[in-house]
Amino acid sequence: MAHQTRRSFPILPLFAALLSVNMALPSQAQTAYVSSEKDHTLTVIDLKTQAVTGTVATCKRPRHVQVTPDGKKLLVACAESNAADVIDLATRKSVGRLAIGEDPEAFDLSPDGKTLYISQEDDAALGFFDIASGKFTRTVEVGKEPEGVKASPDGKLVWVTSEVANMVHVVDAATGKVIKNIKVGKRPRRLALTPDGSQLWVTNEMSASVSVISTKDWSVTDTIRFEVKGARATDITPVGITMTKDGKQAFVALGRANHVAFVEVATRKTTALALVGKRAWNVTLDKAEKQLLVVNGLSDDVTLVDVASAKSIKSLPVGRVPYGAVIVE
Repeated sequence: MAHQTRRSFPILPLFAALLSVNMALPSQAQTAYVSSEKDHTLTVIDLKTQAVTGTVATCKRPRHVQVTPDGKKLLVACAESNAADVIDLATRKSVGRLAIGEDPEAFDLSPDGKTLYISQEDDAALGFFDIASGKFTRTVEVGKEPEGVKASPDGKLVWVTSEVANMVHVVDAATGKVIKNIKVGKRPRRLALTPDGSQLWVTNEMSASVSVISTKDWSVTDTIRFEVKGARATDITPVGITMTKDGKQAFVALGRANHVAFVEVATRKTTALALVGKRAWNVTLDKAEKQLLVVNGLSDDVTLVDVASAKSIKSLPVGRVPYGAVIVE
């Protein structure tokens, strides 16, 4: 494929703050930021009052959004800007951009905050991007249309899904070698790791399932299949997934089935289904794990779900075609 010339953005001195992970942060109310692919903004939600309080301008077609390890900035993957926007949380202003390649969608930060691991869909590759230098240091060939990316907590491994190959690739972060290719369901999308590190859960959008992978030997030990009364099997399209800190419960957004599944991790059984908006895409928990925030890509809103009762309590309008969400204190 033809490649565009990557623009060089200045590496500002404040980017050094991205590398600091031990700074104490003041306690403040929890705030959610939701990216809008069509409005080129982040919608700001106060979770205490459960109200939209404003928007933050960002670059074009924002998708995945993540907080830096020091808790002071947001990184936003902007597909049509071929960059990651760096937003200062104190001012809610863009303070620079990182030229992370063409059409970025999903990424993850290394635990030390120094490296961005970026799925490069058109190149069938996983890119390693050094924040300090603003340059790619390595490109690793993986399956076609890589999507979800997750770095291990110890920084030794990176997992990336391939939508076309129906695989999860296990990549050694130090050498860039693919050490294992794991066959999963159709069109794998996102990943979640149990807190003890023993299981990697992968959503399979076109198989209405989650694959459970043992990190001991990289075998698929179980497949969790979803059913929603009144929904066609083809509409059950799981993408977003998150887990509680104790590893007892997982939450899976079921896409066009317009529900979120509550799954007991130990038994791998669905214990409840919460009705949300249209095309439940991504999910995230508040810090107290009392509220689940669900991003609904086709109803242009987010749904707040009470975890204890597994009931939706409120929907809030956000930007057009919301994609990702993150919660900060």
